Amino acid sequence: MAEEESIRAYGPARSTIKGEPLSKDEIARYNDFFNASCYLSLGMIYLLDNPLLREPLRKEHLKKRLLGHFGSAPGQIFTYMHMNRLIKAYDLNAYFVSGPGHGAPAVLSQSYLEGVYSEVYPAKSLDIDGLQKFFKYFSFPGGIGSHATPETPGSIHEGGELGYSISHAFGSVFDNPDLIAVTMVGDGEAETGPLATSWHSNKFLNPITDGAVLPVLHLNGYKINNPTILARIPHKELENLFLGYGWQPYFVEGDELDSMHQAMAATLEKCVQEIRGYQKKARDSGKAFRPRWPMVILRSPKGWTAPRKLDDKYLEGFWRAHQVPITDPATNPDHLKVLENWMRSYGPEKLFDKNGAPIAALRELCPEGNRRMSANPVANGGILKKPLKLPDFRKYGVEVDQPGAVMDASMKTMGVWLRDVMKMNPQNFRLFGPDETESNKLAGVYDVGKKVWMGEYFEEDDDGGNLAMEGRVMEMLSEHTCEGWIEGYVLSGRHGLFASYEPFIHVVDSMVNQHCKWIEKCLEVEWRVKVASLNILLTSVVWRQDHNGFTHQDPGFLDVLANKSPEVVRIYLPPDGNCLLSVMDHCLKSTNYVNAIVSDKQDHLQYLTMEQAVAHCTKGIGSWPHFSTDAGGEPDVVMASCGDISTHEMLAAVDLLLRHFPELKIRVVNVVDLFKLISPAQHPHGLNDKQWISLFTEDKPVIFNFHSYPWMVHRLTYKRPGSLNMHVRGYTEKGNIDTPLELAIRNQTDRFSLAIEAIDQMPHLRNRGSAARQTLLNEQIAARDEALETGMDPVKLSSWRWTDHRNEKPDDALVSQ
Repeated sequence: MAEEESIRAYGPARSTIKGEPLSKDEIARYNDFFNASCYLSLGMIYLLDNPLLREPLRKEHLKKRLLGHFGSAPGQIFTYMHMNRLIKAYDLNAYFVSGPGHGAPAVLSQSYLEGVYSEVYPAKSLDIDGLQKFFKYFSFPGGIGSHATPETPGSIHEGGELGYSISHAFGSVFDNPDLIAVTMVGDGEAETGPLATSWHSNKFLNPITDGAVLPVLHLNGYKINNPTILARIPHKELENLFLGYGWQPYFVEGDELDSMHQAMAATLEKCVQEIRGYQKKARDSGKAFRPRWPMVILRSPKGWTAPRKLDDKYLEGFWRAHQVPITDPATNPDHLKVLENWMRSYGPEKLFDKNGAPIAALRELCPEGNRRMSANPVANGGILKKPLKLPDFRKYGVEVDQPGAVMDASMKTMGVWLRDVMKMNPQNFRLFGPDETESNKLAGVYDVGKKVWMGEYFEEDDDGGNLAMEGRVMEMLSEHTCEGWIEGYVLSGRHGLFASYEPFIHVVDSMVNQHCKWIEKCLEVEWRVKVASLNILLTSVVWRQDHNGFTHQDPGFLDVLANKSPEVVRIYLPPDGNCLLSVMDHCLKSTNYVNAIVSDKQDHLQYLTMEQAVAHCTKGIGSWPHFSTDAGGEPDVVMASCGDISTHEMLAAVDLLLRHFPELKIRVVNVVDLFKLISPAQHPHGLNDKQWISLFTEDKPVIFNFHSYPWMVHRLTYKRPGSLNMHVRGYTEKGNIDTPLELAIRNQTDRFSLAIEAIDQMPHLRNRGSAARQTLLNEQIAARDEALETGMDPVKLSSWRWTDHRNEKPDDALVSQ
C-alpha cells in the first residue's frame, strides 16, 4: 500500500485482505441498499413532507429547523450492511454499537429497513405515511434524538458523550460466548482518554467464556472543525499503534463503491472467520489464550456521496459534511436544487415501491427475527436478565452484644458475602474496580473468582497475585474502562458491583451522568425492560484518607449524583457492617437505579444487631433509643449523623455531653438513605413533614454530622419545618497529611467540635455550658498537639467505646476519658 495513498480516502479500494466474494448482482444490490440507507439518513435531517420526492422539492417540504449529523452515517451504514451479510451466512449473534457522536441516522436507517423500527413504533410503518413520520420525528420535539438514544432499537450505547463505545461493547460480550459486538469507533472519539484506555480490554477477553468485539475504526478525517489525529498519521504508524495495542488491524480504504464492497466483504469475513477460529481452538482444547483479535480500519470520506463542493467550498471529505451538509436550502434556491439533485441521485423511485415501502430486494439483504441487529435482545437487556441468587445476608452479620463497643471491618465482612454471591452466580455477576479489590478489603471474593488476567504470568504471581484467565474480578487502573465494562455488562442483562476509592470516582462523573440519563429515558420507553441497577461502592473514604493527604480527600460524588433524576438515583450511607450487608442486598436486587453505597474499609465500631440493622435500613432513617436519653419525651437537642465515621464522632460527642450534663435529654438520629431528608415532592423516598417532625422536631437544635459537604444537607432540608435549626458539619475542603482525629478537627466534624456546637445551641446551660465548653476546647487542643508531636491520635480517644449513660450514677458523669 503506497505511503502517499495511505491517508487519503478517495479512489478504488485499497485493502489488506484481497478477494472478490461478491457477484456483480450482489454488488448492484448492495449499492441499492447503501443508496436507500443514505437517502433515509438525509431524509431524517431535511424532510418534513414529500418523503419520496414524488413532486419537486420545495422549501415547504423542509423542516424549519435542520438538525442531525450526516458525516459518519455512510461509513456506519457501509459497515452495518456488510455485517448483515455475514450474520445471514454464518447465523451470527451480533449487534451494532455506534460510537461516533450523533450517529443515529445510520442506525435508524438500518432499523427501518430491517422492519424493526416499524414493529416497535407502528405509526412509522413501511409505507409513505410511515416514512413521512419517520423523517419528521427525527431530532424533532416528541420524537427521537440524533444519538442512538434509548428510543433507538438495538442500542445500549447512546454516543452522546464520546469515548465509551469499546468499553461498553466489551462489557456486553463478557459471559456472552456467542455474541459479536460490531463496534464503530469514530476517529474523533478515538482521541478521547476513555477510548484510548479501552483498547486494552482485549487483555481481559477469554475466548472460551466470552464473546468478541469487532472494532471498526472509522477514519473519515475530520471532527466538527478540525482534522482527526489518527486520520493524519502515516499508515505504518497507525498500523503499529494497533499492533502495539494487541490487535490485528485490517485496512479498507477508498470511496469507489464497487471495489469498496468487495474489500469490505472480504475483510469482515476474514475477521469473523478469525474470531470463530480462535474461539473454536480455545473451546475445543479447554485452554484459554489471548489471540491477536482482528479489527478493521475503514477510511472513507466524511459525508461520503455528498457533493464534493458547494459554492467552491469543500463538502464531501471535509468538516462541512460533519453535521447538516447544506445549511440554507430554505433560503437559497440554488442550494435547494443541489439538495434535491443529491437526494434524487440515490434513486428513491426505484428503491421504494408505489406504497412507499422499501422494495423486497432490499429487505432480503437483512437477517430475520432476532438476528436483525436492531432486534437483538442483548440490546434490550432486561429481556435476558435473570434475578441474582443471593445468600441470606443475615447469616454473615457481625455479632453486636453491646452497641458501640465492638470493632469490626464492615467491608471485609461484606467481602465474604460477596464471595458467595459470586459463587452462586458464576455467569452473570462480576466485580469491577481499578486495582483496589485487595485494598478495599474485598479479597474474600478471590476464593471463588480471581482477577481476570489474559496477559503474561510470572512465578511471583502465585504469591497472592490472585490472577486467573477464568476470573470474575475485573481490575484495570482506568476508572473509565471499568465503568464502561460494568455499564455494558448491566445493560446487556447481567449484574455487577463497581468498587472505587471515593476521591477518584470523580474520574467517571460524566459517565455516570450519562448512564443516569439513559435509564431515566428508558423509563419513558415502554418496550424497554428494566435492567439491573448500576451499583457503585465508594470506600477508602475522605475521613480515612488522612495519611494520603489533601489530594485523596473528596466526598463530592454524592453532590453529582443528587443532581440526577430522583427516579433513578439512590444514595446509602450504612453506619456499620450489618447495615452495609442489608443495604447491599437491597441494591443488588434493585433495577433501573444508580445506587451509591458509601462505607469505609477500615475497622469501625458496630452499633446494631442484624435484626436492628434490617429494621433501620428498611426505614432508611430513625432514632436510636439505645444511644438516646430523651426516652420518647422532648429532647433538648437532636444529635444526627449520616455516614459510618460521622456516626462514630457524633456518638463520641453525645458521650462527652452526657459526661458533663447527665440530665440532658438527647435524641440520637441516624440516616442511612440520604434522600429521606428531602421533601417527598422532590424524591419518592422523602419523609413527609409529620415523620420529619417526629424525628427532628420543629423547634429544637439539630447538630448534624455529615459524611460529605455540609451544604448538601442544607440543600436537601431547606423546605423542612425547623430547617433553620439545622447545624450541619461536614467536609469543608480542609486537609493535609493528618491523623484521623486531626482531619476531623480541621473540618469541625470531631467529637469536641460537635459537643461544643450543641452546647452553643442550648443557652439554658448558661455558665455550666461555658465551663464545659472551655474544658472541651482544652481537650481538643491537647489531642491535636499530641497528634502533631507523635503522629498518632491519643489512644484514649482512638480506643473510645460507647458507655450506656442510662445505667450510670450521677457521680460517674464526669469520669475522665
